[in-house]
Amino acid sequence: MRRIKLVVAYDGTDYCGFQFQKNGPTIEAELNRALSELTGEDVRVTGASRTDAGVHALGNIAVFNTESRIPAEKFSYALNSRLPEDIAVQSSEEVAVSYHPRKCNSVKTYEYRILNRRFPDPTRRRNAAFCHWPLDAEHMRVAAAYLVGEHDFASFCSAGSQAEDTVRRLYEASVTRTGDLVTVRLSGNGFLYNMVRIIAGTLMSVGQGTFPPEHVREVLNARDRRRAGVKAPAEGLTLISIVPAGEPEPYERNANDWIDYSLDRTALRTEGRITMTIHRCLEGERERMIAHAKKQAFWDGAEEFLVQNG
Repeated sequence: MRRIKLVVAYDGTDYCGFQFQKNGPTIEAELNRALSELTGEDVRVTGASRTDAGVHALGNIAVFNTESRIPAEKFSYALNSRLPEDIAVQSSEEVAVSYHPRKCNSVKTYEYRILNRRFPDPTRRRNAAFCHWPLDAEHMRVAAAYLVGEHDFASFCSAGSQAEDTVRRLYEASVTRTGDLVTVRLSGNGFLYNMVRIIAGTLMSVGQGTFPPEHVREVLNARDRRRAGVKAPAEGLTLISIVPAGEPEPYERNANDWIDYSLDRTALRTEGRITMTIHRCLEGERERMIAHAKKQAFWDGAEEFLVQNG
């Protein structure tokens, strides 16, 4: 048995999302069909990101198992001749059978594009959300900076999410304007259900002058979906890439308005130990954050997790 990894790009406009559904076409269904035709097996792919209906991707990841002897790098060529024009495999390679695209440390990067002009441009309607109201990109940039770091993003998660832990880390949250195109770029270790689109909608409200930039900090601390802006339309969202996170830093400090703690990983490779030191914590947050940090520690390869007060 071999496991093959695909990097997949697609225009999601005409699909009901990545994950297989009975009520309409999906990216997963098209990949399954093309792979089954190619190999003569009943192939079922597993995706790294189950993007929503209408959302695009340049670098989503999917894996599948096969007994086929086709060289791994040739799958991309063979599949692209069998896939519709709005789906294209960018690369294919063999990986360890134990590799799972949703059970490894990775950095995901999304971009949300906003066409900000007086009238719509029909040629860009499929991959940018239209907004006729003038947006102050600088105010949006200041607001986005509050999102960088580790936070509880419960305010930016739609109802129906199955996530037990709503704490995530953003490495980048930037806003740029090029002509009439405003781009929100977010990179993080994970994203909640509709998180990027709700962030984009909230930043658009800031850009329109509905809220000041510092309102985003208040929304974060509220942990209440009703405090954030509306969910932005799907067509503006593109999954840019999913890349390995690499080795964790030997020492890391995480601080926000409700907790301040550090992680010492200097003994991780030699003794399998990570030590968490809590410097400051609001009442009621301690156990939840210990559980969050402990889960990540074992993902990092720790066999022992110690907690102490700073």
